[in-house]
Amino acid sequence: MQPENLTFDNPLKERSDLSKWVNEILNAVTPYFKKNASGVDLGNFTTHYGQRIANMEAFSRLLWGVTPLLAGGQEPEQLSLYIQAIKNGVNPEHADYWGEIGHSDQRVVEMAAYGLLLALAHQPVLAHFAQSEKQQLWQWLKQSETATIPDNNWHFFPILVQVGFHCSGQPVNREVLERHFAAMENYWLGDGWYSDGPERPRDYYISMGFHFYGLIYATLMKDVDPQRCAVLRERAEVFAHDFIHFFDDNGAAIPFGRSLTYRFAQAAFWSAAAFTGLEVYSPGVMKGIVLRHLRWWMQQQPFDRDGVLSVGYSYPNLIMAEDYNAPGSPYWALKTVLVLALNENSSFWQAQEQPLPERTSPHAIPRAAQILVHQPNHLWMLTAGQWERNNFVNTEAKYCKFAYSTRYAFNVERGRFGLPHASPDSMLLLSEKDNYWRGRRDCVEVVTQDHSLYSRWQPWQDVTVDSWLIAQDNWQIRVHHIITARELETAEGGFSLCFRPQPEQQVQAGVSRLTSATDVSAIHCLNVLPRQGEMVLTPPNCNLLFADRAAIPVLRGELKPGTHLLCCAVWAGNQADYDASTLPQISVRDGVIHLHSATQETQFTLPELP
Repeated sequence: MQPENLTFDNPLKERSDLSKWVNEILNAVTPYFKKNASGVDLGNFTTHYGQRIANMEAFSRLLWGVTPLLAGGQEPEQLSLYIQAIKNGVNPEHADYWGEIGHSDQRVVEMAAYGLLLALAHQPVLAHFAQSEKQQLWQWLKQSETATIPDNNWHFFPILVQVGFHCSGQPVNREVLERHFAAMENYWLGDGWYSDGPERPRDYYISMGFHFYGLIYATLMKDVDPQRCAVLRERAEVFAHDFIHFFDDNGAAIPFGRSLTYRFAQAAFWSAAAFTGLEVYSPGVMKGIVLRHLRWWMQQQPFDRDGVLSVGYSYPNLIMAEDYNAPGSPYWALKTVLVLALNENSSFWQAQEQPLPERTSPHAIPRAAQILVHQPNHLWMLTAGQWERNNFVNTEAKYCKFAYSTRYAFNVERGRFGLPHASPDSMLLLSEKDNYWRGRRDCVEVVTQDHSLYSRWQPWQDVTVDSWLIAQDNWQIRVHHIITARELETAEGGFSLCFRPQPEQQVQAGVSRLTSATDVSAIHCLNVLPRQGEMVLTPPNCNLLFADRAAIPVLRGELKPGTHLLCCAVWAGNQADYDASTLPQISVRDGVIHLHSATQETQFTLPELP
């Protein structure tokens, strides 16, 4: 069921379309404003920081849509509600005062929205504030200057407050800027990439966090900090040449990592690039990326029946949520409408929407240990070595699978007992014949090359797995060299298909192939002694793109203590494009693996193990 208060026939082609769409999104939340309050209550579930702060977060994240409207010369239809809520929230005498900041406080995150509001729209907003009310706002935001925060992308939030102070004529604390920028230099990896903290993942926080905020800073602070602003722009330009590979021709982006409930924030980087005039691609190309992405999301079900963004991905789904996802958290998606701060005569809005440029495939990103493959009607990514050390919910499913896809997404697990709950798509899972399953988690070593990723991982101390993931002729080749002191069962899966309507199965020794009306998902064993094919069905709500049960093609086998080599080839895409005759072949001679296909030969040497 689509929400009645959103216009689903909106073409999202022009600035007026996007402006109307944002107003409708904001207006859908209006009934949940409480009279004389400073927050928005959107649901009956909460997070580790509690309901009161969750309500403050829900209100604050709406400002990522309000601010671009104001900066572009338009008032949101309920501006008075926002003005009064801010006044109430920063007033220590008000019952709904947002309060004093504690350690790693979520309210520091939300302060960034007020920094941008002051930076881009201080005149139309502060015109409604008495001098005493302005002072309360500035005083509340100044708490960010001394707040203790996690060592990750949070460092940009106090910085954006200072940007707001600078643009609205308030004193800037230079020590705050220097301290937080210095901290983030510890995450700089080179070639356009950061990690989200020391030895942390390289996921969408790099695009929608570091570079998004960095480009805003580079635009608004260039008169007082020109050297740093130039560096931030240069880094974003380099990053853009990798990040463009994350987007499919139809507008979808690869689902990978945590915080996917922020949805169309996946394209926020491109809005910031347009806002700052980053000349890395033409305005028409960037306009196409942003608007196709938003149109793709409108083909999903990101809104609940009342038009409020739900927690989930393509449909409401608390199973894939983080423990810090409150009912209002998804409104960070509004970061992507920053392009509304550009007027109608800007090069972005005047440009004709253009398709994505020609891109090389495979495209390797060594700094992120990722390889992107542009297959017809299917964009997928190989990855290794990413692991969220904070152990957020379903961290292995979100970071540690072998592959992620715009067309088939990935599954989150529902438990470790039993393959259906373990969701073995794009994974090699191992068990000690007790039906408890382990897969790749942390990697001991990772090497990225043009067409292949190597990783070494140890599911037990006495089991070592060396895995090669190879992109070859739209096939995904996997080679696992395993030394085990235990008897093990193995289960290795390809990409998921939706179970309804039920796909046709070909499951036998050496192959598991599932065929729907439009798609094929297959995994072929390349070993001399083949593993057995089967289909595994997950519980509902595991796959990010569809709520029904997921059907996974799987190869099953057993290993005795000793040394083993498991080889397979994975393919998924249009049914009409599937051709088993192109299946690559593998041979092993003198410790060297040779991989042969119609257009390419690859070889690599088996490792010496400790």
